[in-house]
Amino acid sequence: MAGTLVDRRVAFLAAPEGVEQVELTEPWRAIAEAGARPVLVSTTAGPVQAFHHLDRGDRFDVDRVVAEVSADDFDALILPGGVANPDQLRTDQRAVAFVREFFDAGKPVAVICHGPWTLVEAGVLGGRRITSWPSLRTDIVNAGGDWVDEQLVRCDCGPSILLSSRKPDDLPAFCDALVEELSARGATL
Repeated sequence: MAGTLVDRRVAFLAAPEGVEQVELTEPWRAIAEAGARPVLVSTTAGPVQAFHHLDRGDRFDVDRVVAEVSADDFDALILPGGVANPDQLRTDQRAVAFVREFFDAGKPVAVICHGPWTLVEAGVLGGRRITSWPSLRTDIVNAGGDWVDEQLVRCDCGPSILLSSRKPDDLPAFCDALVEELSARGATL
């Protein structure tokens, strides 16, 4: 797969604190190894503090602040989970608008674990089939989504492809599907 995603820029949106480290690093590694350029976007400049569930993990330098970018700058969006991460993102109007821009532009979005909370806030789940960490089921259903308990869900019922997975154990399937989906699309920039 090396080199299959050359010229693709992929945004990873994370709050300043609370992203689940493996849900950031494994998709990042997968697309970088395939030749894409991952870009860490956050609501503020400085490092993002990752976590291993409830324990502090590594810190990652932010490449761009969400107020300074748009979906036009990227080919796809990845929303890693972690409980605190999407909870912070969904309270930031610019982060929510950034997510919505990808759906409006018909660009792929991939989300895992608690990440769909930001999608709920963005109002983009109506009629969409999606999976997540089980505790988000009610929120997703209330937002008009069709929640299922599956390792990987690919929803193409809207202008953009939505890939979703439930938890870190699903990362191998999630990463493979992500690279495959981005490989199947030409660079949009």
